[in-house]
Amino acid sequence: MSKIIGYTTGVFDLFHIGHLNILKKAKEHCDYLVVGVTIDELVEYKNVKAVIPYDERKGIVESIKYVDQVVPQTNMDKMEAWKELRFNRMFVGSDWKGTDKWDRYEKEFAKVGVEIIYFPYTKGTSSTRLREVLQKITR
Repeated sequence: MSKIIGYTTGVFDLFHIGHLNILKKAKEHCDYLVVGVTIDELVEYKNVKAVIPYDERKGIVESIKYVDQVVPQTNMDKMEAWKELRFNRMFVGSDWKGTDKWDRYEKEFAKVGVEIIYFPYTKGTSSTRLREVLQKITR
């Protein structure tokens, strides 16, 4: 039986329990977990600047015991990542399920045998929420 390679991506800014949950759950569904950490220049897709620089975010994710390999996420094209990494499963938060973008990804990836697994979004915890709290404290 061949090894199941899993893949997930994220900014992983202001690392919190939601980040840890997705990495732990992902590792439970694969033998080898590759994590794409979004480079600083690409973080702007969320209309914010990362609080923690890429190299430090990468170092944090590399230190998590569930993670086997960290790669830079240099663009949002998941199919391009698949062409390079050849993963069998991709993990993403359930907040993306049913969106036009991820419905298209499901069809594209089904053609190459990649299963997309959605994990429940950790309610009440997000880097956006942490950033808002920090801004209130520092004002």
